[in-house]
Amino acid sequence: MSIDFDLHDGVALVTINRPERLNAMDAEHYGLLSDAWIRIRDDREVRATVVTGSGEKSFSVGADLKGFIGHAPDLGEFMLSQKGQLLNRGLEVWKPVVAAVNGYCLGGGMTLLLATDLRFAAPHATFALSEVKRGVFPANGGTQRILQQLPYPIAMEMLLTGDPMDAEAAARWGLINRVVPAGELLDTAMAAARRIARNAPLAVQSAKELAVRSRDMDLPTGLRMEQAMLRLLQTSEDVQEGTKAFAEKRAPAFTGR
Repeated sequence: MSIDFDLHDGVALVTINRPERLNAMDAEHYGLLSDAWIRIRDDREVRATVVTGSGEKSFSVGADLKGFIGHAPDLGEFMLSQKGQLLNRGLEVWKPVVAAVNGYCLGGGMTLLLATDLRFAAPHATFALSEVKRGVFPANGGTQRILQQLPYPIAMEMLLTGDPMDAEAAARWGLINRVVPAGELLDTAMAAARRIARNAPLAVQSAKELAVRSRDMDLPTGLRMEQAMLRLLQTSEDVQEGTKAFAEKRAPAFTGR
């Protein structure tokens, strides 16, 4: 039982490794997952990330309800809003995250998915915000992101009924990029992450941050932020390397500086 972390050629692979519980997460696993996201945020060697679940049945079914329902933290814990931050809870990770959904993607697994950038799923994947069937609602961004990513009636159907959506429907509505054979799922996700990792890290992270922040800004403010960020990037070593590599007709060697 763990949150596995591997890093090769700029791509981190995070695996929720609790298959005997369909990759449900108790407090310990949420803590380990928080540590993984913080490392991804802070480690300059990480340029992109793939997140998946162990086994062939489940990406994650979210919180292990036995450890959470009916066990509310005291108010002191409630006020520690930055403790144990997660990707879907508000931790700012501008390095792109690719999801490989290998089965059930329910509850907290679904809210994690909503915080990723690219998403691939096996044909047997199932998606649901099922918390209302258990007396709660999808926190950690579930109520906040679903309307940004799906048409209003589709999002509200998932949110209010808790009913599942299959992989084909998820692709049709744009919740995921595409459905791929189960045996090719991880390779597909890793290939996408490697393509991202070959690009200029500062440019990729800037593009993601600007796009995500655009949801909360008016257009003139967003355009001005683009100008400011572009002006900063024009002083980077990677811009010089990219220009030189283009002139020399070779692949650039970006360093993130």
